[in-house]
Amino acid sequence: MSESSLAEFAAFAERLADASRKILLAVASQVPEVGIKPDASLVTATDRAVEARLREMIEAQYPAHGIMGEELGQRDADAEFVWVLDPIDGTAPFVAGLPVYGTLIGLARGGRPLLGVIDHPATDDRWFGVVGQGTRRNGVPQRIRACGSLETAFATNSSPDFMTAEEKECFERVRARVRYMQYGGSCFAYGLLASGRTDIALDAGFDIYDVLAVAAVIEAAGGIVTDWDGKPIDLSWRGRVVAAGDPQRHHEVLALLAEGA
Repeated sequence: MSESSLAEFAAFAERLADASRKILLAVASQVPEVGIKPDASLVTATDRAVEARLREMIEAQYPAHGIMGEELGQRDADAEFVWVLDPIDGTAPFVAGLPVYGTLIGLARGGRPLLGVIDHPATDDRWFGVVGQGTRRNGVPQRIRACGSLETAFATNSSPDFMTAEEKECFERVRARVRYMQYGGSCFAYGLLASGRTDIALDAGFDIYDVLAVAAVIEAAGGIVTDWDGKPIDLSWRGRVVAAGDPQRHHEVLALLAEGA
C-alpha cells in the first residue's frame, strides 16, 4: 500500500469522524428514546443514524471495502480493507447524559488494525492513530508511558457486569494488584491509555466494534492490545481484551488472568 493511499484513508477517516460528531452534537442535550437489543444492550435512533451516515459515505467512496457495523450488520467482511464502526461507544452513558461516549472508526487491512479514530465530542477530543506512524490527540503526538510495577499501575474497566463469574474471578486478581481501578470510562479510557495517563485497560463482553479502532490508536502510540490469552486483535476476535502501555505489565496481567485456568 502506498503512502498516498494511506494518507487518503486517514483523511477520509477524519471526515467520517466529522460527520459523526455533527450528528452527536446536534442531539447532545436531548433525552433519547431507548430500545433494547437481543443481547440486552441499549440502542437509540442516534446510534443507527450515525452508522447509516458513515456507511453511506464509505460505500460512495470505497465500494470495494468491507463494512462491519454494530447496529446495521456487515458486508464483505473478508475484503482486504474493512471499516469497523461503533457509532456510539458508551450508549448507556449517552442515554444517561454522562459525557464519556464517543464514536469509534477503525480500518482493518488483512483482518488486522491499520488505523483508528476515537472521537469524543463531549470534550472536543479526537485520537487518531495509524499503526507504525503514531497517534495524535487533537493533532498533538501521543505516547504510552512506562509503568514500574503493577502496584503503581492505574487501570480502567468499563464494567465488571459485562463479565461471566469466571472472568470476574480473573479480573479480581488483577484489581487486587494494581494501585487503582477506574470504572466506566468507555472509549475515553482507552484514549487516555494511548496518551500515557493510565497504564492498563481490562474488559470482557466486548465485540470487535468496541476494540478495532482503539487497538489501532493504542498500538500506534506504542502500546499492546491482545485478548486475555495474549493473542492479537483481528476481525474474528470477540470477548476479552487487555491493553497496556508497558510490555512487562502486560505480561504480568496475562499471567494473573491465566492463574487457575
